[in-house]
Amino acid sequence: MTDIEDLTARIRAFSDARSWEPFHTPKNLAMALAGEAGELLAELQWLTDDQISAGMSGSDLRERVRMEVTDVFMYLLRFADVTGIDLAQAALDKLARNELRYPVEKSRGNASKYEEL
Repeated sequence: MTDIEDLTARIRAFSDARSWEPFHTPKNLAMALAGEAGELLAELQWLTDDQISAGMSGSDLRERVRMEVTDVFMYLLRFADVTGIDLAQAALDKLARNELRYPVEKSRGNASKYEEL
């Protein structure tokens, strides 16, 4: 299994080998991340939930979505690396915060924001 640190190091080495550091600024990476998230959204935009479920079971849609999710993930890892954010720790911190904001007894089956619970 590959962990986040190993994958981040491989993405960094890929970038370094191509001398892309001047282009991989936080702003540029955030813009690229948003663009890739938009491409992911575009793959699903006009499909119903049933069409998406059917398409994710092994069709061309699954592979297109897989590639867009990968682009989003890789840009996010690169952004975190360039900005010095420990993504795994940040996710754990956010999860702990959300556990306090969204207690199970108040939020189970409820899509309201935490301040509305």
